Amino acid sequence: MKSLTRQFFLGALMLVVLMSWQPVFARDLPDFTELVEQAAPGVVNISTTRAMPNRPQPFEGFGGQEIPDIFRHFFGDRFPVPPGGGEGPGRGGERQSLGSGFIISENGYILTNAHVVEGADEILVRLNDRRELEAELVGADTQTDVALLKVDASDLPTLNMGDSDELRVGEWVAAIGSPFGFDHSVTAGIVSAINRTLPRDAYVPFIQTDVAINPGNSGGPLFNLDGEVVGINSQIFTRSGGFMGLSFAIPINVAMDVASQLREDGRVRRGWLGVMIQPVSRDLAESFGMDSASGALIADLDPEGPAAQAGLQAGDIVLEVDGEEVERSRNLPRLIGRVAPGNEAELSIMRDGERQGVTVTIGDWPDSEQTAQARPGDSDAQARLGLAIAELEDAERQRLGIDSGVLVRDVAPGGAASDAGIMPGDVIVSIDHHAVESAAQLRELAQALPTDRAVPVRLYRDGRSLFVALRLGRG
Repeated sequence: MKSLTRQFFLGALMLVVLMSWQPVFARDLPDFTELVEQAAPGVVNISTTRAMPNRPQPFEGFGGQEIPDIFRHFFGDRFPVPPGGGEGPGRGGERQSLGSGFIISENGYILTNAHVVEGADEILVRLNDRRELEAELVGADTQTDVALLKVDASDLPTLNMGDSDELRVGEWVAAIGSPFGFDHSVTAGIVSAINRTLPRDAYVPFIQTDVAINPGNSGGPLFNLDGEVVGINSQIFTRSGGFMGLSFAIPINVAMDVASQLREDGRVRRGWLGVMIQPVSRDLAESFGMDSASGALIADLDPEGPAAQAGLQAGDIVLEVDGEEVERSRNLPRLIGRVAPGNEAELSIMRDGERQGVTVTIGDWPDSEQTAQARPGDSDAQARLGLAIAELEDAERQRLGIDSGVLVRDVAPGGAASDAGIMPGDVIVSIDHHAVESAAQLRELAQALPTDRAVPVRLYRDGRSLFVALRLGRG
């Protein structure tokens, strides 16, 4: 009897304790309802259309009927399509793209991702009140994946901008967007990391979160708990095509700086040092008398670039830029890129085992005028390829044992050259089966390159010749 009474008493006590803890648990979890109610009107859905050229088909199939999907799976675009057989890539008609965006001014300026509106012939913005407005592309910066749109409207609901520099790992954030076309879907999570540098995006210190992001969320806002925009949802890491727990957002401080330049000048200017860099391995760090493997090792310099003019040399290791540590070599382009061209930057370098300071007047990235694409039809071939080149001296050609070629000085992250695997220090020997004799000739050849197929590029790298396939996304 005493045993039953004791068990009953302990059970009742545990129930009381659990009931008393429940409100505590509830208070510890964030409530996003008020945030969503206030912010949702400022989030928009973006759809784009792009005319796709008709191409001749070898013959009609299935009596003019639609081809079963199973055959498309096996044969793709190689399978014959009846004339006028619907919309889609390579079949005439138009291709539609869905993304998200958000309003930053009452008179109709909207931020989104550059890849959401890339190549669009028409951009439509659907507001929260179901109005659809045609948008004008003010400008798009492919280096940061930020685009600025403008719609003809007034008194639009706007979002409050936060300070992405104040974000801390572990704090709650929320996203509103249109995944798979489902308007104003809300997801939430925490900041997993900050200042992430992705392989093809050297100029953006990404915010990493575990907020569920899927196709259609691109360009939408990332909020903190105060309802302020702290980022633009841009990318996910996935092996399936869907969300796998890693999402990346462009810090709003970076995006607003780009938007301001696009609005005022129609282009984005970013700093340029004029060096070719490589990582510092442990063995290299030891050989240079360093305690740890950090910084960016200068492997080569543009003789006319800012670094060379300031007295930097091959073999110098850049450790800091304006007091901020260069933890890895891939961080250097971002730190230099955010310095306005014409301004001075204080570099801390390691040379001959000694640490010293160097003042460099930062230059303007040679193709920065072209990276902000407000209009199609840029004439600069280097911008089209996404690289900076220099003439190859006769002595260098003799040393390499080649008759022609131009030297790749720098490669823009995310450009056509970067996608093809072209690296700084490569020598471009031929492009699309044409020998490259000079930088001027490469510019002419680049202007004539097709956009509907890849072309072979022959390179000379590390004492050997190799080919890569170069594909231009658009002319």
